[in-house]
Amino acid sequence: MKDAAQGIPKSSSISVVVPVYNSEPTLGQLVVRLEPVLRARAGAFEVVLVNDGSQDKSWQVICELAEQHSFVRGLDLMRNYGQHNALLAGIRTARHDIIVSMDDDLQHPPEEIPRLLDKLAEGYDVVYGTPQKEQHGLWRDMASMVSKMVLRSAVGSEEARSISAFRAFRRQVRDAFANYEGPSVFIDALLTWGTVRFGAIPVRYEARPAGTSSYTFRKLVVHALNMMTGFSTLPLKLASLIGFVFTLFGLVVLGFVVGSYLLYGGSMPGFPFLASVIAVFSGAQLFALGVMGEYLARMHFRSMGQPYSVVRSTVGFSPDREEDQS
Repeated sequence: MKDAAQGIPKSSSISVVVPVYNSEPTLGQLVVRLEPVLRARAGAFEVVLVNDGSQDKSWQVICELAEQHSFVRGLDLMRNYGQHNALLAGIRTARHDIIVSMDDDLQHPPEEIPRLLDKLAEGYDVVYGTPQKEQHGLWRDMASMVSKMVLRSAVGSEEARSISAFRAFRRQVRDAFANYEGPSVFIDALLTWGTVRFGAIPVRYEARPAGTSSYTFRKLVVHALNMMTGFSTLPLKLASLIGFVFTLFGLVVLGFVVGSYLLYGGSMPGFPFLASVIAVFSGAQLFALGVMGEYLARMHFRSMGQPYSVVRSTVGFSPDREEDQS
């Protein structure tokens, strides 16, 4: 089916999933801008707004939007679980063939969604909309760099350099992590469990019209550690490499001490030298133990069965509610 205005094929159906945190001022405008885009491209569509423990009136706004628009559905989580956890909760309720995820602050323009869909139609399973120009600060950029490093380790593809929160993927990819229940969630790593067909396209990003980013330095550090120890073996490989390097260093020092004894007689003087070598080796051992401890902690938390999120209430999920058709 062709859209008369754009002359491009319509996608069969689209679910847009948006994690929401303290976005009371922008939600109404987001839905207003999404509606014409989805009507032009989808045979059926929905917008799933997941309230991730907002401290403002975001959930009240979501309820009002669900009453005004039949395509809006809402999830209200019991507390703040984090962006990726909230996104996973929304993804698992999505009903349509293509799932689009985006931020709630209007930095991802809804008008750019058709470009993601066109790229997806080229045979990709996941397509990222990468910003033409980065607009984040130093700490956010560093967190993004860690995310891309972890994903590149998992995928083994250069497309990992292009990951962003603005993405479109086929619903079948979701089946790969249908049974995932860990408390630490990294959506991009989970997507690699289902496919290696990743694509990316530069898209326009807009300035945030209201509010500020909720990411703090502490949150970025915790998120980076969760990604590295929860979805990659890179830290273990790094610990092994450090151990190997210092083992070689120790053998060189031993050879030097034995050689000096055989050539010159007597023992090597220098307590500071010996103390420095011991300190270096002790630091390397503690580093390796710390890395292994992080992995054991992840296994411990997963064995406890801690959920990634808990839903307090929903809106727009009534079985007799008609699905919006364009």
